[in-house]
Amino acid sequence: MRSVELSPEAIRRQADHASDQVVREASPWIEGLGRFGHIAIGLVYGTIGVLAALAAAGQGGTTTDTHGAMEWLVQAPYGRAILGAVAVGLGGYAVWRFVQAIRDTESKGTDLSGIANRLVYAFIGASYATLALSALRLAQGEGGGHNQDTSAQDWTAWLLSQPFGQVLVAAFGVAVLAVAAVQFWMAYSEKCCESLRASELSETQERLVRLAGRVGFTARGVSFGIIGLLLIVAAVHARADEARGLGGALAALAHQPFGPWLLGAVAVGLVCYGLFMLVQARYRRLVVR
Repeated sequence: MRSVELSPEAIRRQADHASDQVVREASPWIEGLGRFGHIAIGLVYGTIGVLAALAAAGQGGTTTDTHGAMEWLVQAPYGRAILGAVAVGLGGYAVWRFVQAIRDTESKGTDLSGIANRLVYAFIGASYATLALSALRLAQGEGGGHNQDTSAQDWTAWLLSQPFGQVLVAAFGVAVLAVAAVQFWMAYSEKCCESLRASELSETQERLVRLAGRVGFTARGVSFGIIGLLLIVAAVHARADEARGLGGALAALAHQPFGPWLLGAVAVGLVCYGLFMLVQARYRRLVVR
């Protein structure tokens, strides 16, 4: 029997078809993992916000980051089981973000802007994959790695030791400020809510969800803004110990004039962000094909 030779174009089409078939078959799982991931993120950020609100009110609590929130969760009744579920959810969220980046499910395209957006999705996926691994280790009774303050200071110290180290640290600070600006823009423009299946919500529900999203993204913008400013301060003073993560940023906010009120406002915003993510788990359009 004479063999049929396929052109490179035909081979590529067959490969694309096979890849699409795999994605179609896996998409219910990917969508489910993505929604479960939103629940996990909502739980973690809600915990951060509640603990910060209690600290602001002088009722205990603490200013902490995602790692600290997971350490608190693991100490709760059935904490290891809860944190194990959180680890699965965070890993699922990472998978969904990787699919966004690789398959271009949001139709960002292959121009410079589209590639940049897809790289952001991949970076977010890698960040949450790392967080999922930390959650899994904590659930297993192992160390879950450093908190964000320690990690930020370690990276800042390493960068400062490089040629033009202060410039590098300052550049990272500016980049974090840019992330903060994006959070503010997402809140102001309501872009944070554009993926909601709003038709499934009543008018009152939609207003409340949109308010929670805008308040939540504003709080994230404030948090990232403080982190970015502290990185720039660390660069100017050439002192790595002045860099901070989310927990340190919230603590710095608490030490400002009217600090408890400022911290309380941001804490409420972080709780709103957590609630918004829980709503997103049910009502967000998740495209995985």
